[in-house]
Formats: sequence, structure tokens, C-alpha cells
Amino acid sequence: MPRIPASEASSQPATPAISLRIFLLLVVLLISGAIVRSAIATRLDSWTQDEGYHIVAGVSYVQRGDFRLNPEHPPLVKLWVGAIVSSAGFHLEPFRELHDKNDERKFVDEATYLQNDPDAMQRRGRMAMWAFNALLLAVFTLALRRVFGEFVALGVLLILVIDPTVAAHLPLVLTDLPVSLLAGTAVVLAARAFRDWSWPDLAGCSLALGLALATKHSAPVFAVLLSIAGLVLLFVAPRTRPGDTRSRRFLQLGAVMFGALLILWGFYRFRFTESSAPQEVFNRPLALKIADLNSPFRRVVLTQIAATHLLPRPYVWGLADTIRAGIEGRTEARLFYGRVYNGNPPRYFFPGILFAKLPLGLTLLIFVGIFLFLARRLPSAWNIPVFVLSGVTLGFFIVLASGATYGGIRHALPAATLLSLFGGFSLHAALAARTKLLRLAVGIALLAAAASAFPILRPYEYYNELIGMRTAPLKFNDEGVESEQRVKEMLAYYVEHVKPAGEIPVINYDIGEVESKVRGLDSLGSDLVRDAARLKTRLVTGYVFIGGRYLGPKPFWDAAALRAAKPVARFGNLFIYRGTFDLPGLVAGSSYWEAVDKIYSDKPDFPGAEALLRQSLALDPAQYFASIEVGNLSVARGSREDALHAYSDALRYAPDLPSIRQPIRDQIQRVSTQALSHILPLRNPQVE
Repeated sequence: MPRIPASEASSQPATPAISLRIFLLLVVLLISGAIVRSAIATRLDSWTQDEGYHIVAGVSYVQRGDFRLNPEHPPLVKLWVGAIVSSAGFHLEPFRELHDKNDERKFVDEATYLQNDPDAMQRRGRMAMWAFNALLLAVFTLALRRVFGEFVALGVLLILVIDPTVAAHLPLVLTDLPVSLLAGTAVVLAARAFRDWSWPDLAGCSLALGLALATKHSAPVFAVLLSIAGLVLLFVAPRTRPGDTRSRRFLQLGAVMFGALLILWGFYRFRFTESSAPQEVFNRPLALKIADLNSPFRRVVLTQIAATHLLPRPYVWGLADTIRAGIEGRTEARLFYGRVYNGNPPRYFFPGILFAKLPLGLTLLIFVGIFLFLARRLPSAWNIPVFVLSGVTLGFFIVLASGATYGGIRHALPAATLLSLFGGFSLHAALAARTKLLRLAVGIALLAAAASAFPILRPYEYYNELIGMRTAPLKFNDEGVESEQRVKEMLAYYVEHVKPAGEIPVINYDIGEVESKVRGLDSLGSDLVRDAARLKTRLVTGYVFIGGRYLGPKPFWDAAALRAAKPVARFGNLFIYRGTFDLPGLVAGSSYWEAVDKIYSDKPDFPGAEALLRQSLALDPAQYFASIEVGNLSVARGSREDALHAYSDALRYAPDLPSIRQPIRDQIQRVSTQALSHILPLRNPQVE
């Protein structure tokens, strides 16, 4: 534990000391326990929709040095998993021209389900991520020990081990938990580095930040926030040694950021382009990807970054995609604590989600730690580190408040990781307390959290007792409710009950077309000739499979009839119904997705897509994004009247958000006054 000068020590008694050997042994035991608990609790999980995508992209990075697939996520996690999966043998067909995200997903799904063994891929991916996340947990804990001492470090690790969301993400081939741990490590080391301005801490911060930048496109937020914190403390932090001048500190801060940027470039092999091909090979050209953004300022910034080669081109492409999907677009009707928001939910959405998904005992520990800090009950030597921690956490919440909410808790994981430090402060204070009251309260909080979290299988679906796991789908509809991990149960039920009856169910669960065919799963819309009559009627007779996040109220694709019915089976947040139901929204959704497949394909069928879209809109006209697609197709075939009618319908039903409505108004103006041959399609906000 760092020595605290007597002049700076708080009035609290010091915590008891433990040896480095005991500390490391406890770290190994806790992380091993976390992996075992995760393996047991998630053993039945199917993988989420993006995991196969990340693995195939990672294999292409490793085998071909080509970064065209999945550029919306940086390469670190994909390189790690791709190297392990490739070592066991993986067949990847030659690349073909890709036509937007849907077509790229089809290419990836064919590699996953037709050319390789998806179950073996999942097993290898899970093993790789357990190892990777265990390593990141250990590094994060050691960084905490360096700055705040053994007991804060162990307390934070214990909180992360208990947290069901962490357990759920440990085996997932996703970037959310790795970026949380790497960004947390960078913040913790920066907290000490900006106090003492020593090169070892600055170098450690730069390394962690560079790895975070190479993990997920939310990491630049931490680079900006740490730069601000460093600039403030450049002036404020006391000088500790000769030669510690402001100009020297400024150069040190610049070196931290330059080093992080250099590490990022290294993961792209210090190459600007995504491949060795002379032309761009993304699923959508970078210029169009940037043009999709509504903000002229953001368009100019990203264009200049690409023009000056400040960042690798696939990284710029990913930034454009992240800004559009995470800030400007992909606006969905959000169910938040039982209330529907057709547009942006309240600014406190992410704190509210954290409160719902964290065990109550852990929330109590965090609040106690915040109180101890505000009451100045922590060692004064921690003032600057906790200032950095608090400022970065608050800044990240502010950024989250302006962004999309579809990811739910997984997008807030960095905030949860940083807040866990305040829980660690509670444990430190309890061990140093003169009375047993605080120790008792902290002990009860930890036991209550463990009792709430550890018995839960399928921890991805966890909500605390104030929310209730059984009723959570009627209160929330972000990805924290479920994320396609009940496919195995769905397939088993289909084989046992549905297929023998000769029925074709309606499936509103995120399983791709290729996987459905490989798994032998038939559903409404998979055969357009056979299902033509059923796709035109709002009445559904037979089985309906629906994911929990699609069950709550929605302005389009609503399933109100199911909310009033009793399911014949339920597997966590996968609901199965049988009967006759009035479900125009679900039938409309089936037609819409079939139309999208026809548009964004290597062999597009525009007339067939338009017929399906109009059929879908007849059942559910509130699909403003479907009207946008009809408008685009009408422009392409030269019908100004049809285009204006479709775009006007889109404007009528679009959520009351300038980022959605203004582009539609602009398109209506262009169609009204310009030659149709000069008008580009309006980007569908529902297409990534």
C-alpha cells in the first residue's frame, strides 16, 4: 500500500497490512472463483448476435491482415479471439463485394454456420475471453493496489466478482467488459500519474489507454476526459521534485496521448488502409458513412481526420458508425421503468439502468463510499486520485446522457466499473473503523449482494429485487433484458412441440436467416410464396416466439395481444404463446425484414422489396423507417409522387427528434425541387 505522509493522513486508523504474496493469492482465488461462477451460470447460453461477427472478423484480421469486416469495432478483442480460433483451424471463403451491413452479416453468417462449426467456435471464443478478461481483471486490481492500497483493490475486485452483469460478460466475445477494465485501469493510473507526474505511472496510463482505444470506439471519450483532468492538474497538483514544471507536465501529458495513439496504430499494423486493395472495400464507402451523419461539424472533423491520416481509415469508419448509431441515429422507442419514450428517454436513463441491474447491496456500498468521500473521511492523499475518478465518471455519464440507449447496461459498464471504486472505499473504511457498526453494515451489504446474485443462472437477464426478474420485460426493452441467448431452448421447444404439429411459427427473436436454415428452424416469412397469404393478414394463429425486450409497449411492431395472454412456455425472457392473436405489428415486421434482405444484398430485388414494404406498411403504418425505404425505391424508379407520399408518411410517424425529422424534411425538399436522378437515398435510421 502506498505510504501516506503523516501530514497528509486522515484521522482514520490505518487498515491492517497484508503481504504481497497473500494479496496475489487472494486475487487469483477471487478471479478463479469469478470464472467458475461464470462458467456455471452461463453454460447454457447461446451466443449473442455480434459474437460470431467479431470472431469471423478477427480470423480475417489474423489470417489476411484485412480489416474490412466489422470496422465499427477496433481490432484488439477480435485479434485475441481470432488468433485462438484460427489456431484450431477455420475456413474463410475469399471476400466478395459487400453491400451494406446486412449483406456483410450474411457473409459472416455463412462463414459461421455453413463453412465452420458454430458450437466449436463458441466454445473456443468463450475460453479465449475468460482468459483475456481474467488477465484484465488482474491488471486492473494491481493498478488499484498501486494507487489505493490492498483493501480497496480487493474490495473492488470482490464487487466485480459479485456483479451478475460482469459474470454474464466474462465469456462473451464482445468489447464492453474489456474496454471497461482497460479504461478503468487507465483512469486509476492517471489518478496517481497526475498527482506525482512520475514516468512509470504515465507510461502505464498510456499503455492502458492505447489498449482501450484499440478495443471500442467509446474509449476516445476517456482520452478526452483524461486530457482535461491532466490539464487541470497540470496547474493544480503540487510540485513534488525539482524540475517538475508546468511545461514539463504538459509534455508528459502529450506523451501519454501520443503513446496511446501509437499503440492504436500498431494494432492496425501501422497501415492507414483497411486492406491491401487499391480501393476501399468496406460494406459502405467511408465518404457515404460520414455523409450519413447529421452534424456538419462531425462530418468535417471526421473528413479531416481521414484526409490527414491522423487515424487508420477503418477506425475513422468505425467512429462514423458509432456516432451515427450511438448518438445521432438508431433512435428506438424506449421502455424505461414501464413508461414508453418514443425518442430519447430521460437523461438519467443510464443511472436508472445501473440502479436496476446492480444488486442492492453493491449499490449501498457505492453510496457509502461516495458519502465517505464527500464527508472527507478518506485519506487526504487520495484527494487528487478521487478527483480524477469522480470527474471522469461524471463526464462519462454526461456523454452517455446524450447517446443512444439500446445497449442498456453493457454501454454503461465503464461507469459501473469506475463506481465500484467507491464500494472499495467502503471496505477500506470498514476495516479501518474504530467501531464495528460500519464493518457490520459493509459485511451485511456484501452478503446480501452475494445472496441476490450468485444463485442466478443466466445472469445476463438479472434485475435486482426492486425490479423483479419476472416482470422486467414489462418495464424495460433495452438489450439488458435479453440478448438472443435462449436460442438453444427455442430450438429444443420447436423440435419437440412445433415441428411435429406441422406449424409455421411467428418468431420475433434475433436469429439470422442462415442460422435458422442450418438449425432447421422454419418461421413465417422464410418462404414468401408459401406464406404470402399469412403475411397480408393481421391475425396470427399458432405458435409465437418473442424475446422479452419486444414484449412491452411500442409505437410500431407492438405485441399488445400477447401482453394480455398467458404464455404456454417461458424460458427466462423468451416467451412462447399459442392461439389466435391480433398481431399486425409482428406480421408487418416479418415482411419488413424480408424486404431489407432484398434491398441490401449482392443480388438486390427492388420491386420485390417495395411490394413487401407496402404490404408491411398496410398492417403497421407507424414504421416510419419502412416509409423511408419506399421513398428511396420510388426515387430510384423515377416516381416523384410516390416518393413524396412515402417521405411524408415517414415524417408523420417519425419520433419528435430533430436528428430524425430534419433529414426527412430535407429529402422532401430535394425531391420536390431537384431532378430525381441527382438525389441520393435517405439513410434508414434503423439500418446500422
